[in-house]
Amino acid sequence: MTTTPDLLTRAAQWADGGKKVAIATVVGTWGSSPRPVGSQLIVNEDSEFEGSVSGGCIEGAVVTEALDIMETGTPKLLEFGVSDAMAWEVGLACGGEVKVFVERLEA
Repeated sequence: MTTTPDLLTRAAQWADGGKKVAIATVVGTWGSSPRPVGSQLIVNEDSEFEGSVSGGCIEGAVVTEALDIMETGTPKLLEFGVSDAMAWEVGLACGGEVKVFVERLEA
């Protein structure tokens, strides 16, 4: 697993190379959650990503949102949990909740 300082360095490299970048951070969990608060995922405009906010079960949804956030610049708090219809699709049907804050990296 890539450490947070390494992820931030990589995100800065992408940005310095002229790519749009977003950073997703786990800001809250409850119940069964694969990654702790503070876990991060970085995404660039080419849909390349590093890190993890869920061990794989919600990464696809986070990457999709990150691509939109890179364009709009509007940060978003994403919530995944058993009460969401999407929970079954992304693999949180075991009872966990995860809150992920996604923001565009500003140069």
